[in-house]
Parts: sequence; structure tokens; C-alpha cells
Amino acid sequence: MNYTFRKAALHELPQIWDILQQAIARRKKDGSNQWQDGYPNPDVITNDIEKGAGYVLLDGEEILGYAALLINDEPAYAGIDGKWLSNGDFVVFHRVAIAEGYLGKGLAAEMFRQIEQFALSNGINSVKADTNFDNPAMLYLFEKMGYTYCGEVFFRGSARKAFEKIINN
Repeated sequence: MNYTFRKAALHELPQIWDILQQAIARRKKDGSNQWQDGYPNPDVITNDIEKGAGYVLLDGEEILGYAALLINDEPAYAGIDGKWLSNGDFVVFHRVAIAEGYLGKGLAAEMFRQIEQFALSNGINSVKADTNFDNPAMLYLFEKMGYTYCGEVFFRGSARKAFEKIINN
């Protein structure tokens, strides 16, 4: 497959929100507390897109996945209970979701590769992210893609597992 990874456009919000609602429902079905408190929501995604942080993974014109990418912009990461692998510039990603009909096809791993390429294209060799303790799919993906567990960070009152990967050209 020849995937495209690019900034999302506001007119794509309905498709993106549909993908996120599917992911929210999956998290609930799996018994997770993640994304069960009204976050993320369309306002969060609109904000991502308006500030240029919303990205989509496409096959042709079809949106298969979504993620928010930020550079050096995650204040909660400064208070890690643990230790990051690096202290320089980093890309952080949030709100990763793959469309229901495309699960199990390696697209989340492809999204990770695209995010790492985004980091390198911006001269950055550190990618950081976090997830709930009760998100086994994402925890597996971090391990599979070579991320290192660095400790806990705290968001909206709860601890989350934090990971980092140092990437090279």
C-alpha cells in the first residue's frame, strides 16, 4: 500500500470524528477508562486541525486514521515520575485512532512510522507518547515499535504510562 500522511483539513472533521467515536466505543468495550470522559471531542479535534497539529493517514482519498502531532508541546511531560531518554526537542503524539474497518492491517504501526518520519523531517530524533495502563493494544504497539517505558505522567487527574523512542536517519 502507498499511504499518505498529511495535515488534516477542517472539512474532514466528520470523517475524523467518526473514526475517533469508533475508537472510543472500542475502548469502552475493552473495559478501559480511557476516552470515556468526554475527551476527545469534536472541539479538541477542531483545535488540533486549526493549530496545524491534526494529521490523517490516507489510502488514496480515504481517511484511515488520525493523530495529533506536537513539537515540544506537552507540559505534563516535564513532571514525569521517571526519566526520559533525552532532554532535547521531541515530537509528541496524541489521539491515535484507526478506522474500524482497517483494524488488524498494521495501520497503527504505519502511523507510528509516519510520525517518526515527521520527527526526522523536522530535525528531531525523539518521539514521546503516553497511554492508559488499561490499553493493551497501544502498550503492545509501543513495545513492537521499539519504544522504551520511561515512567508515569499525569493527565486530567490520572497516571499514564509514558514512552520514548530515539530515532535516527
